[in-house]
Amino acid sequence: MIFEALSFLSEEINEYFRNKLRIKEDKVVLSGIVDARGEIAIDGSNKIIVTLINIEKETTQTTVLGQHAANTAASPLQLNLYVMFSAYFNRGNYGESLRFISFILAYFQHKNVFNSQNSPGLDERIDKLIFELQVLSQDQLNNIWASLGAKYMPCVVYKVRMLNIDESIVREYRPEITTIENNSSLKS
Repeated sequence: MIFEALSFLSEEINEYFRNKLRIKEDKVVLSGIVDARGEIAIDGSNKIIVTLINIEKETTQTTVLGQHAANTAASPLQLNLYVMFSAYFNRGNYGESLRFISFILAYFQHKNVFNSQNSPGLDERIDKLIFELQVLSQDQLNNIWASLGAKYMPCVVYKVRMLNIDESIVREYRPEITTIENNSSLKS
């Protein structure tokens, strides 16, 4: 469900950028910031990188209607996600990176709740996503970037409330095959 929620979000913001800025290319990429070798994990530059930086259990869980307290083992796990939007732009493009961070802020100021009524592309297993801007201290921000193993980029962090997870909604993910390569070494 985490992948579905964040993939949906990336597509929504890409559509917002296409409409607002009249651009054709996708500017938003769902990815870690750096790979295992410590290098930037995406191809190209001039992108907004959407990265999951933390998951926490919702501590103010509500009881699902119709469930008895004795049956709490079957109740869904309610999670909050912490998502960072980082502006990875070429050297000399710092102003543009700030512009795109401003667009992210404006987007969530305008629309911070996603549900089936206002977002038809939202996975049917997701009831609602609520985005709250997180104000981080300089120390917290420094710790995040250090733990990611990357140099600081202009960024903003949002808390995404509440993703419900239970065993019945988690499915195996198989990526779609888009091309088939012809391997001539297999032919006799």
